[in-house]
Amino acid sequence: MINPARLHSDLSRLGRETDMFMATAESLSDDEMTAASLCDGWTRADVIAHIASNGRALVKLIDWAVTGQEQQLYASTEARAQEISGLAALPRQELLGRAREAAQYFAEQAQRLAGDLAVEEVHLHGKQIPATSIVALRIAEVVVHHHDLDTAWTIEEADPDSVLNALEAAVRTMRAKGAPGMTLVTEERDEWVIGDGALRVSSDREGLLEWLARGVAENVEADGPLPTLPSW
Repeated sequence: MINPARLHSDLSRLGRETDMFMATAESLSDDEMTAASLCDGWTRADVIAHIASNGRALVKLIDWAVTGQEQQLYASTEARAQEISGLAALPRQELLGRAREAAQYFAEQAQRLAGDLAVEEVHLHGKQIPATSIVALRIAEVVVHHHDLDTAWTIEEADPDSVLNALEAAVRTMRAKGAPGMTLVTEERDEWVIGDGALRVSSDREGLLEWLARGVAENVEADGPLPTLPSW
């Protein structure tokens, strides 16, 4: 089980990040919704649709953690893409409503993590996720995709612990996808080793996250050429 105080803290943080995400999404006009996002190939509406879809899909990881019965977030990659495109095509207010409803549903279902858990880990796209980190995974999704909306909001406005959640999720992805060996170091004294740890890469948390998630390297320093990273 998750310590109830930690779960309350994580869900409170998730609530704040979600409120900021929704405030940004609701500020977008119909034309702005159809503009490109920072997420390759997706419009801003696609990003909001993904957050709506993801909120409900991640509840399946909660089900897995609580029951011990393995769950898949989507029937297939194609099914995921169809769900997101279908949501993105909805009228603006309906899409925003779906995103709000999914966020509330996830937060309600996450309360179950305070009870007995049947398994210590669940799996997602080849990544091992501690059952106690499912809420943190949702926080990471909201923070990174808020950045993807490409508005005046910046990662610096996220809670520092939320940025850390997103970094930990990005590191899991890099490890699962066989990224080149790196030792990642932040000014806040975090450190993660990927593979053989050969290349030392440093930045503050926000700069490192922008590089790992979206390949923006302007605030990153390394003791050798920066590699091309697998997509997140």
